Amino acid sequence: MQNWIEYLEPLMKQYDKRKHPLDYKSRYQLLVMVILSAQDSDKHINELAPAFFEAYPSVNSLAKSTPEDLHPYINTVRNFGNKSGWLINLAQIIDENNNIPITLTELTKLPGIGRKSANVIIRESGNEAEGIIVDLHVVRVAPRIGIAIGTQPEKIEKQIMTIVPRERWNDIGMAISFLGREICRPTNPKCDICVMNKVCYFHNGITDNNVTDLELF
Repeated sequence: MQNWIEYLEPLMKQYDKRKHPLDYKSRYQLLVMVILSAQDSDKHINELAPAFFEAYPSVNSLAKSTPEDLHPYINTVRNFGNKSGWLINLAQIIDENNNIPITLTELTKLPGIGRKSANVIIRESGNEAEGIIVDLHVVRVAPRIGIAIGTQPEKIEKQIMTIVPRERWNDIGMAISFLGREICRPTNPKCDICVMNKVCYFHNGITDNNVTDLELF
C-alpha cells in the first residue's frame, strides 16, 4: 500500500486554496457558471458571464424569465438549450440567492447539478467537503498518477476518498485538476517539473497491466 498521503502533500501545497478558474463574484454566479461550464470551457463561460449577470443579477430575476430569454446570452454554450431550461427551473425552485443550498444532497436535487458541480460549489463556498471534485482533468490525471483506476468519475472519486482524509477532500480534487490543466496535459505532459514525478505511475512506466488493485489500494 502506497503512502499516498505523504506523496500528495507537495501537490496539495502547490495549489493550496487556489480559487476555481470560473470568475464568479457570488454563490449565485458560481451556481450558474458551473452549470454553463459543463462540457464547455471555463474561459468561454468567463467571457460571456458579465453580460449574462448584467441582465440577470439574481436568482429572482432569473426566475422571472423564460429559457428563450436566456438564449441570446448563452447560445454559444454547448447544450445551451437544456442548460437554459435547467437554469430557469432551478431559479424558480430556489427563488432567492439566500436559498441556494450548500449540501451535496440538496444541490444534486437541482436541475443540471451533479456530484462534480455540487462538490465545486461546496468547496468554493468554504463549506466542509462531502466528496471530491472529479472533473475531466481528474479523470485523466488520477489514473496516470496511480491513485485511481478506471474512467468513471464516481468510482475515481470513491477511490480517492479512501486514500485522502476528509479534511483534505476540498483540496485534493482541485489540486489534481490544476495539475492536469497546467502540467499533466493530455499530450506532452511536463513531467520534468511535476511535483508528482517521483511516484507517478505514468512517468515511471507503470501501467494497469503490471499493477493490481491491491497494490494500488
